[in-house]
Amino acid sequence: MRLGRQELVPIMIGGMGVDISSADLALEAARLGGVGHISDAMVKTVSDRRYKTKFVKAKQAQYQYNVESADKSAVKFDLGDLAEATRLHVGKTMERKTGGGQIFINCMEKLTMNGPKETLSVRMNAALDAGIDGITLAAGLHLGSFPLIEQNPRFRDAKLGIIVSSLRALQLFLKKNSRLNRLPDYVVVEGPLAGGHLGFGMDWAKYDLATIVAEILAYLKQEQLSIPVIPAGGIFTGSDAVRFMEMGAAGVQVATRFTVTRECGLPDDIKQEYFKANEEDIEVNEISPTGYPMRMIKGSPGIGDGIRPNCEAYGYLLDANGKCAYIDAYNREVAAHPGERKVKVWDKTCLCTHMRNFDIWTCGQLAWRLKDTSLRHADGSYQLLTAQHVFEDYQFSTDNQVRLPEAEAAPVSAA
Repeated sequence: MRLGRQELVPIMIGGMGVDISSADLALEAARLGGVGHISDAMVKTVSDRRYKTKFVKAKQAQYQYNVESADKSAVKFDLGDLAEATRLHVGKTMERKTGGGQIFINCMEKLTMNGPKETLSVRMNAALDAGIDGITLAAGLHLGSFPLIEQNPRFRDAKLGIIVSSLRALQLFLKKNSRLNRLPDYVVVEGPLAGGHLGFGMDWAKYDLATIVAEILAYLKQEQLSIPVIPAGGIFTGSDAVRFMEMGAAGVQVATRFTVTRECGLPDDIKQEYFKANEEDIEVNEISPTGYPMRMIKGSPGIGDGIRPNCEAYGYLLDANGKCAYIDAYNREVAAHPGERKVKVWDKTCLCTHMRNFDIWTCGQLAWRLKDTSLRHADGSYQLLTAQHVFEDYQFSTDNQVRLPEAEAAPVSAA
């Protein structure tokens, strides 16, 4: 896979937040010659967890007076703290980088943070200033994102890519940004089988990744645009990847198979839930306050949990007017059940709190096949994999096969 003047192993690990695509996972991808992502989703929380800062506590203290209020319009992010958290996460990661690969950051437009333009600008510019190799623009059309960083000294130096789920989305982006004379360095085409938020409606099953990729490749050829295309979503084996590359793709983006690696940021007990999931346990629902359908394991503890909105500490999904669909849903249930200590909210979830606590288990449609990629111990648990093992299985496997790991001793439970 050629991005600019650099040749890379054609494997990109997707940017799973919050800190699921950890720095350790991204660093392994780069060491092995591919592309790894970290995510800037809830970056203050990640900074506090990884680098012992106190950004979340400070924001909570500042807005403690507002906790009982349904009006969150006053709850703003300190842009200086946001920049510092981003610089810490990116800078500390880049300091550890080895190998010939690249490390990108996944930047979600739907993290509107009660200040969409200002907070997005700070996150992107701080990441560039801290030395990130590239930025992948995700969770939205990002029609105005390039202009937010066009004055940055690294605007034409760093790799900048976008995630789209249709040819139309790509055409809109290219048209909107034509004045900048700056094409994306790559386009990730995310299909209907991907994990987390989807770029489709609840009719997602009517769409097909290969068809969308073929349309985009034909369009780019017609327009004589040399932009590497990287399919994503449902690419479970190296053979799946080869089929897309034979179509003309530059590489592939993969993520779900890395959720059960040691380097992944998920707690180990939750990795076991991913291994145990069956096909009927994977669902697409509409509980995300963003309005996007979302794919997850339906046993996720955050589904139906009526926790009080914690926007004073987090608030990453507050729109430009300080509103979030979960706040409305929560207040509706509180009003409908006066006197109850705990309510259930089934139609929306407090995504900030539950993603922070790893209680929403997002995954790709083929996560139920993860159990076939590892070995099962006598106690019923599955052996965790290394990122290198999964990466090299994509790189070298043939005939739709998945290489199993070498057996190791089962973990000993504490008495």
